[in-house]
Amino acid sequence: MKRLFKFAIAVTVFLAAGTAFGQNAVRDREIRKSAGYEPPPLATSGKMNELLAKAVEATLAEFKAKGFTQNDVSATLVVLGGQGAEWERGEVRGDERIYPASVVKLFYMAALERQIEDGKVTVTAELERGLHDMIVDSSNEATQYILDVLTDTSSGAELPEKEFEAWQYKRNRVNRFFASMGYENINVNQKTFCEDAYGIEQQSRNYKGENRNMLTTNAVARLLAEIVTGRMANKDRTAEMMTLLRRDPFSKGPEDDQAHGFTGRMLIDRQLSGLKLWSKAGWTSKTRHDAAYIETPDGMKFVLVVFTVDHANDYGFIPAVAGRVLDALKGNASVDHH
Repeated sequence: MKRLFKFAIAVTVFLAAGTAFGQNAVRDREIRKSAGYEPPPLATSGKMNELLAKAVEATLAEFKAKGFTQNDVSATLVVLGGQGAEWERGEVRGDERIYPASVVKLFYMAALERQIEDGKVTVTAELERGLHDMIVDSSNEATQYILDVLTDTSSGAELPEKEFEAWQYKRNRVNRFFASMGYENINVNQKTFCEDAYGIEQQSRNYKGENRNMLTTNAVARLLAEIVTGRMANKDRTAEMMTLLRRDPFSKGPEDDQAHGFTGRMLIDRQLSGLKLWSKAGWTSKTRHDAAYIETPDGMKFVLVVFTVDHANDYGFIPAVAGRVLDALKGNASVDHH
């Protein structure tokens, strides 16, 4: 009996040590919005709607020979004003639900930073590696790991109905977090894969893709604007997110990576080395998206999100829209640049 008692104590100590080294064993694992959080001062702007619509229409005309149509594009522009000022938003099909590819990783990053800030997730070297690779390298394997940490779920075999319902409730934790802040018309509860989902991951998608990740450019633009203005997390966690999202189009690297192949391409082509860029791109065999935040030397700050479908290999469309938006903003006297 003494040996069994000592063995039980040893196992308990070992498990406790493992929990302390790994992730926190807290009862409340829900992701909570920051204390005192209020929705951002977003205001639909007729002028921004018109500005963005003209930019998209002109780019559609430019790429007409490649088969682009209005239904292939969604876009949202958010111009950030000074402290206390409204954020002016324009949109083109901004509430259209579209498979976001790797842009969904923005949502997982923001949720993870909230959990870290609240002490519900422990920062380890492995967690930092996973977060970095998810955002900087857009690694799908890293994303799978981060979503497991966020939701206390893991991939595996299909489950019986009641067990699956419990699993799926936990997997919906990120959805509940964003719903609590007023995000609508989105689904952020699936892993990203290089090939396909199997087992319980396919069961979670309802086998026919009915429960795949879905985002709108409005939701993505709002989130990116909330990240860069420090509304999603505290100063330290915001600084980490900004570091992960920072892109240098003028650095050496692949022509089609996040820094060089999307909105960054516009900065390269125009030699706009004075502009600063933060972004998260997403691409598949059918989609090509970018969510970008730009700061100009004269103090203008704006978020531009462009989603395109069925034109994954048309690299010029997103930079062309971005260039036209930048030109229009610089020539728009009604836009507060300070």
